[in-house]
Amino acid sequence: MAELTVSAGLARGLVNLAAVKGADRAMLLARAGIGEDDLANQDNRIALANYVALMRAGKELANDPALALHYGETSDFAEVSVVGLIGNASETMAEALQQLNRYGRLVIEFDGGPNRFATERAGPDSYWLIDIRENPNDFPELTESTFARMICGPRLLGVPQLARAVHVTHARPGYANEVERVFGAAVTYNAARNAMLIDNKWTNHRIQTQPRYAFGVLSKHAGALLRELEASKSVHGKVEALLMPVLHKGDASMDAIAEKLAMSRQTLFRRLKDEGTTFEKVLDELRRKLALDYLGAKKVSVNETAYLVGFSDPAAFSRAFKRWTGKNPRDMRAGE
Repeated sequence: MAELTVSAGLARGLVNLAAVKGADRAMLLARAGIGEDDLANQDNRIALANYVALMRAGKELANDPALALHYGETSDFAEVSVVGLIGNASETMAEALQQLNRYGRLVIEFDGGPNRFATERAGPDSYWLIDIRENPNDFPELTESTFARMICGPRLLGVPQLARAVHVTHARPGYANEVERVFGAAVTYNAARNAMLIDNKWTNHRIQTQPRYAFGVLSKHAGALLRELEASKSVHGKVEALLMPVLHKGDASMDAIAEKLAMSRQTLFRRLKDEGTTFEKVLDELRRKLALDYLGAKKVSVNETAYLVGFSDPAAFSRAFKRWTGKNPRDMRAGE
């Protein structure tokens, strides 16, 4: 199974909060195995195991056993991830929750299906919002921070109290009174599932705080990030990532890439076949995409483009380009 990750923005926000609460920042990062450079771009990915270590070190060094709860209560989701910005640009609470389900993996990946949250009708005026990730008690702090963020964030958007009741699968902590203060609702521990009972009246509550056009712009960016994340988990994506820096060196052989992936040529062939492709198709498609980018930008010549995408013979590149596009690469660069 591919390693699960979280966004650097989520980790950075937790580091900042723990530091404000008195944790030594350098020691905290060292304990978590995270470098400052890892947090520079909020769209970078941090291994979930390192984030778990960060949370637990933060609770100890900040002397706050409820650190996860307080992180969810106080953090501005829009500062943590593009997903928070999309939520703010959503028209209603229902749309914001839908987008959270759609793009939630950009914030934190989880075991299970594509969606982390499911709904179940509870009565004529309410429904359960259920967190269906697997093995939640391996990291109950995530339940606390997620529910706290989902309850407290809407308070700034005019929703005074989202949840009527909260059920969690983990045991009652020593700070249970603080949990109920933050959630604003009665909490049932050792429950069969992690879920919040939500009043129907909030479903169509209007929350849009940004121009509607921003929703499309942000969704496009989030969609691109999600595709990158999904590609990084596939063998196809890993092969592309390894090919990219060596194309121009003429080292784009299947044997060389298989060696870098620590697998045999036969295993790589089989894994790519399982994903419906071949090494030759991945290489060919990558060359096509890069050639179009290089020529479209008009910053390198046709011969330089041929070299950059791994063709030692410009004539062979021209033939390949015509097969890809039906056009001559010189005409493409000229904008014809």
